[in-house]
Amino acid sequence: MANRNPTRPPAADSPDRATGRAAVYPAPQRPFEIREYPLRPVKPDEALARVRMATICRSDLHSYHGLRPNPCPGILGHEIVGTIAQLGDEVGCDLRGERLRVGDRVTWTMFFHPDHSYVSEILDLPQKSPGLRKYGHDRVEDEPHFLGGFAEYCYLLPGTGILRLPDALTDEEAAPLNCGVATMIAVTEAAGIGLGDTVVIQGLGLLGLYGCAIAKSRGARRVVGIDAVPSRLARATAFGADIVLNAAVLSPEALVAAVKVECAPVGADAGIEVCGVPEAVPLGLRMLRPGGRYIIGGLVNPGSTFHLDGNEILRGLLALRGVHNYHPRHLVQALDFVVANRDRFPFGELVDARFALDEIDEAFARAADHSALRAAVVPWATRQPSA
Repeated sequence: MANRNPTRPPAADSPDRATGRAAVYPAPQRPFEIREYPLRPVKPDEALARVRMATICRSDLHSYHGLRPNPCPGILGHEIVGTIAQLGDEVGCDLRGERLRVGDRVTWTMFFHPDHSYVSEILDLPQKSPGLRKYGHDRVEDEPHFLGGFAEYCYLLPGTGILRLPDALTDEEAAPLNCGVATMIAVTEAAGIGLGDTVVIQGLGLLGLYGCAIAKSRGARRVVGIDAVPSRLARATAFGADIVLNAAVLSPEALVAAVKVECAPVGADAGIEVCGVPEAVPLGLRMLRPGGRYIIGGLVNPGSTFHLDGNEILRGLLALRGVHNYHPRHLVQALDFVVANRDRFPFGELVDARFALDEIDEAFARAADHSALRAAVVPWATRQPSA
């Protein structure tokens, strides 16, 4: 059972501590509750991470506001950086094959799939494995309790891809790797973006900004970013957008015309939707050249319906595809991309607000009203941090 009013004083971290604190999501749109749960020793095929930082993803906001089902009470959060506190004897290497040790700073895949299914093994789509579970999507009352980022600890269960982080990378640069960055690596790969391509990206939140940067790093000749939030538009050029268009000012027809001009002579080679607005899809398809590719990456909520004329897709020779989550290899590529481009793009600025675990309600409010692009929860911020 949880202690809902923990009164123990701050203590130094230790792998054999008996309990840990968590910010529990009791039900949609209700304040978080700081509770304390017991820690157990890891099993041979598990690890236990001391959470250094977890950032608030838009999907966390969707769950909190009841826009999609999520078990509760639970611990949200899946964009996580942690330090290995305990390591089971059967947990050997990370995704690169490098030996893992207690004290390593790591991130890990947002999902785990302990089964060996046709989907994961033959189709090579582990992110769609029938037995897949995601961090931040379990009931906190179920053992081992700590399976989300907004807590002092998180257990890493079998089927999790763990990745060691280089010392030079900050927690702010690393926290979005296992969601936003890896997803956009998968999206840009699916879009086939290459040298000389023109690209239009609808939505300049965290995913869109990473998309601009990745497209440029893949050799895109022209990247057009579209959003309706002025602060996002202002930031996008630092991440590789050659031009930004304000969807709150320009009509749909004017947006299409502007993209056609910027992506001369006949439209964009590739279009990417990461704005979460269903109506953006038919609009984005109109921005493409004949034979163009379009990726839906942001319509993660049920009921994201839109109207399309299939004849236009047929006659335009257009390719339309959805991308949800990523393959573990994309997490490795995400880390390589950020390490290689951290001096070119200001990735550390994207996590622009930090909050202690006890301040998580304020963190979610700041994330929801867009006053923070990516709010970070630092569970040990009110305690003496350790390296």
